[in-house]
Amino acid sequence: MMAEFKKLKFYFDNDLALLLAKKIKQQDSNFADQDFIKNVTAQIEDLELKARVNVFTDFLYQYLPSHYPAALGLLLNILGPENESEKGMFTQGYWLMPVAFFVEKYGLPYYDESVQAIYEITKRHTGEYTVRPFLEQYPEKMLAKMLDWSTDSSFHVRRLASEGVRPRLPWAKKLDQFIEKPQTVLPILENLKEDSSKFVQKSVANCINDILKDNYQVGMDIAMKWSATNNLNTKWIIKHALRKELKKGNPQAIQIVNQ
Repeated sequence: MMAEFKKLKFYFDNDLALLLAKKIKQQDSNFADQDFIKNVTAQIEDLELKARVNVFTDFLYQYLPSHYPAALGLLLNILGPENESEKGMFTQGYWLMPVAFFVEKYGLPYYDESVQAIYEITKRHTGEYTVRPFLEQYPEKMLAKMLDWSTDSSFHVRRLASEGVRPRLPWAKKLDQFIEKPQTVLPILENLKEDSSKFVQKSVANCINDILKDNYQVGMDIAMKWSATNNLNTKWIIKHALRKELKKGNPQAIQIVNQ
C-alpha cells in the first residue's frame, strides 16, 4: 500500500519495473526481464506521471509477444485477486496502470479481447480511461456493453458503466458524442439510480454533473424525474449531482432536493 505523502508518479520507478518484470517472467520464461528493467529505468527519471506510464507501456509492448492477444493473455495472468473494497484503485492497484494503458493504446483493433480485459482490470484498478477510445471507435457496441455492465454483480464494473461515459471525466479527453447526444447514456444511469454502493452513487452523480455543464436542461430533467422517488440512494445521488447548483443558490435545484 502506498504511503500518502509520496506522489503517485514516483511509484513508477525501478521498483515497479522489477515487480512487473518478475510477475511476467513467472508467466513467460522468454520475457527479457533485465532489458525491460534497464530500459524503463533509463527513461523515466525526469518524467511526469503520464509520461512514465507511457514508458512502461511501450516497453511492455516491445518485450511481450508481438501478437497482441498473446501479450494481453500474459498481462491478464498477473492481475491478481479482485479488489473487494470501494477504495484502493490507485493506492493498491496503481501498478496496473501500464496494463490498462497497454489495452487503451494497442488494443483497439481487438475489440472482444480488449473489452474483456477492461472488465477484469477495472475490478482491480480502473478502466474509466481505457474504455473511452473504445466508446469512440465502437459507439453502439460499447454502449450496449456498458448498459450490460450497469447490472453487473461487481460494484467496480457498475461504476465503470457510468464513470466511463462521463462527458467530461477529469484528466481525460472529453467525449463529444455524449455532449452532443447526452440521452444516449441515460439508460445506463437509470439502471444505477438506486445502486446501494456509494462508489457507484458518486459516479452517477458526477456523470449528471458533467451533463449539466453542457446540457443543463437534460441534467435538471433527470434530477426532477428522479426526485419523485422515496429511495434514499437516489435522493443522495440527486443532491450530490446538484451540489454546484445548490451552492449557487439555484432555486430549481433547491426545490428538487427538498421535494
